[in-house]
Amino acid sequence: MLSGKHILLIIGGGIAAFKSLDLIRRLRERGAEVTPVLTRAGAEFLTPLSVSALAGKKVFSDLFDLGDEAEMGHIQLSRVADLVVVAPATADLMAKMAQGHANDLASTLMLATDTPVMIVPAMNVRMWAHAATQRNLATLKSDGILTVGPNDGDMACGEFGPGRMSEPMEVVAAVEAQFSEGPLTGKRILVTSGPTHEPIDPVRYIANRSSGAQGAAIARALAALGAHVVFVTGPADVPPPHGVEVMRIQTAQQMLEAATGALPVDAAVFAAAVADWRVEGAHDQKLKKSKDGLPQLSFAENPDILKTISHLAQDRPPLVVGFAAETNDVLAHATAKRTRKGCDWIVANDVSPGTGIMGGSENAVTLITDEGAEDWPRMGKDEVAVKLAGRIAQVIGDA
Repeated sequence: MLSGKHILLIIGGGIAAFKSLDLIRRLRERGAEVTPVLTRAGAEFLTPLSVSALAGKKVFSDLFDLGDEAEMGHIQLSRVADLVVVAPATADLMAKMAQGHANDLASTLMLATDTPVMIVPAMNVRMWAHAATQRNLATLKSDGILTVGPNDGDMACGEFGPGRMSEPMEVVAAVEAQFSEGPLTGKRILVTSGPTHEPIDPVRYIANRSSGAQGAAIARALAALGAHVVFVTGPADVPPPHGVEVMRIQTAQQMLEAATGALPVDAAVFAAAVADWRVEGAHDQKLKKSKDGLPQLSFAENPDILKTISHLAQDRPPLVVGFAAETNDVLAHATAKRTRKGCDWIVANDVSPGTGIMGGSENAVTLITDEGAEDWPRMGKDEVAVKLAGRIAQVIGDA
């Protein structure tokens, strides 16, 4: 799929830089030509010789190298590529990109390029969560910069959380998706998936039995048709698919913020099983058994994400698809939900215990649109996803 594609790979500084060596190998296995740019910080972790040996090409590093400028100026270097990949993208590189700095070869290339840019962030969890980094990320996304990761995981510093660089094959999948051609190529689609966890205290929470399998399958099917998928997922059992932009959340409020932050999009599919309620004033310490009796919990209503997005005055997606998981009177409840929420389509299914659908590998749905209700036979969740993605492509693919 990547045969003949030219990737300009900018390697930032950080322990995650070692993954870039495997990334070069994987890209070249698939036919891509990789031109490496090693930042000064990146050279603290990787040698130019190791990068050059795997890429089979010269490593560029100095903005003011007279030989490099005579052979291929930095402007030309940035423009002959089909895609610029920054892996790892450090907090420093992201800040330079967001502010338009051009004080070294890497930042100058990214400012001068007119080809798509994909960043693969990697940094300490606190650096990733810092308000400045999140502001820079929002700016980059609004500028059209593609992102892959970061993942949750153990850090070299000993901490755990978001900030771990995506694995090389996840990056390869995202690169392949960028070059894939299908009816949804150039379209940006939001998909929510999985349950939400509403905390009671630091160790207990309210949740449901959603595995996230159907949402992940939908995201995968849309990406296979060429869409850039923003995948907002709760703590699901099923891992996110490769080749999509992943945003991990815990609570309904976080999911709403992530979903609205991903706008504008060409379509939005709300497959997540969002908790309707949360504990009001969740405790910051573990509740203990007491001789005074059971603790008293007060509940508050969670934000209605589907209804909120469906009724936006600005940035409302042209196609909004909701899900209705019901245990009785499925068609009636789902039809009423579509009207109440204001979405365009509702995918309704019966999740009563006897069906085995909630957490299972199959689904049986009814698609409700302006044209009426269409029953689909019971099939695997991947098959449901492919069929739904095909219907979405019919509506927005040529729009």
